[in-house]
Amino acid sequence: MLFDFWYRAIPTERVGRNELVKNMLLEIPLVIGRDRRGRAFALRDTCPHRGMPLSYGRFDGEQVECCYHGWKFDAHSGQCQHIPSLTSDQKLKLDRIYAGSFACEEQDDYIWVFVPEPDPAGAGFTKAAEPPVPAPRVPTFSDKYKIAHLTSELPCSVDHGIIGLMDPAHGPFVHQAWWWRSRHSIHEKQKNFEPIPYGFRMSAHTPSSNSAPYRLLRLYAAADSITTTIDFVLPNLRLETIFAGKYWFSSLTTVTPITRNHCRIDVVAAWNIFRWLPFGPGLLKFVFAKFVEQDRQTMGKQSEGLKHDPHLMLIDDADRPAKWYFQLKQAYLESRRSGAEMKHPMPGSVTLKWRS
Repeated sequence: MLFDFWYRAIPTERVGRNELVKNMLLEIPLVIGRDRRGRAFALRDTCPHRGMPLSYGRFDGEQVECCYHGWKFDAHSGQCQHIPSLTSDQKLKLDRIYAGSFACEEQDDYIWVFVPEPDPAGAGFTKAAEPPVPAPRVPTFSDKYKIAHLTSELPCSVDHGIIGLMDPAHGPFVHQAWWWRSRHSIHEKQKNFEPIPYGFRMSAHTPSSNSAPYRLLRLYAAADSITTTIDFVLPNLRLETIFAGKYWFSSLTTVTPITRNHCRIDVVAAWNIFRWLPFGPGLLKFVFAKFVEQDRQTMGKQSEGLKHDPHLMLIDDADRPAKWYFQLKQAYLESRRSGAEMKHPMPGSVTLKWRS
C-alpha cells in the first residue's frame, strides 16, 4: 500500500451534516462526517484514550465526543477539547492530545482523504500536515457538461484490481455485449507509450474500431481526427480523455485499497458529447455498471485461485503496463526509503503490440 497520496473515501451523498460514518482506507479505520457548515472531515476511528471507536460517539456539528468517557475532539484537527474526568487542579495539557486527523477535500461528488505515512505504533498523533497537492479531479474542457459516478467493491488486493484495470487483453473475453464488441472482433493493435511523472501514458491515438460506442463518435468528427489518451498515475489513477472536435469525454477511475484483500473501484465521468441523448447519465451509468460488474465477477473467480498462492507470470507486450506498475511502485518505495529522487522505470517512449 502506498502512503502520502489522496484516496477517494466515500461518495459525498452518503455523508450528511452532523453524521458520523464509518470508513476504511489502507486498513486504517476512519470516521467521516460533516460539520454544521457542511465541511467534510476525517478522523482515525479510535479514541487515543482507551481505543473506543469514535464513530459510536456523539457529534454536535463541531466536536466528536467519545461514548466511553466523554472525551471531546475538534472534528477537523483532532485536537482534544475536553476531558470530563479531570478536576480543576489537574493540569493535563489537552492541546497536546490528538485523535488522528486527515486532510479532506470534496471533488466530483466524492470525499477524498489524504493518507500520510503512518507513525510508529504507540507514537501518538499530532496535527495533520497539509497535503503537498490538491485532490485529483476529473478534467473538464467546457463550461457545460454532464457528470456521473459509479462505485463497486472488488474481492481482491489493490494490485490485482489495478493491473486488471489496465489490462488490454481481457476485453473480448470479459466485456462481451452486443452493443460493445464480440469475441470474434479480436485483431492486432499497436500503441505508443511514454513516461509521465509517477506513471505512464498511452499516447493520443484513434479509438478502437471494434467498439460500437466509439464508432458513434464519427457523428461529431472524422475518424482520423478522433483521439483517445489514457494515463496511469500512482497510486491508483486511470485517466482517459477522448476528443472529437470541440466535443469531449473524460473519466477518472481509481482502485482504492480497503484492506490487503479487498479494494473498491470508483469511476467518475464527465462529457459534453451526446448531450442531446435522453437519459444520457443514466445510460452511461448502465454501461459502466455492466463493465464493472463483469470485472467484479472476474476478480471474485480469480480470488479463488489466488487463495492457493500459485506461481504467476506476466508476458510482453500485453502485460508490460502491469510490469511498469509494479516497477513504478517499487521505485516510489525505494525513493521514500533512501530520500533520493524517484527513478522512472521507463527509459523513454515504447511501442507495444498485442491482439485484443
